[in-house]
Amino acid sequence: MSHIIHSDQAPKAVGPYSQAIVSDGVLYASGQIGLLPQEGKMIADDVESQTKQVTENLTAVLRQAGADLSDVLKVNIFLTDMNDFPKVNVIYAAWLGEHRPARATVAVAALPLGAKVEMDLIARCVD
Repeated sequence: MSHIIHSDQAPKAVGPYSQAIVSDGVLYASGQIGLLPQEGKMIADDVESQTKQVTENLTAVLRQAGADLSDVLKVNIFLTDMNDFPKVNVIYAAWLGEHRPARATVAVAALPLGAKVEMDLIARCVD
């Protein structure tokens, strides 16, 4: 059995998808960009501000599902400029503390709404 997760503390989906879905004890969170939840606009143009907002958005989705950062199993990071990797990596490490889930980071040609960074994740979750 699976069910959809929605948090008002994260941006509404901007297309035909859910913020996350839980199935068989696993949470699959859709990609988040640096959108402010209440306003639906980008927080700023710089990658640091966007990355911090992405982590806040993903944390809100995790909390809505009853999970936390220690439950994260895998994170995918998408960057429009790999030169931003060191800046994103510092914020990512601070976000997760000592927890070290699996991760992939890839460069992409473009992201929705001109974002510089997007992240999605997979986490353990009580179904």
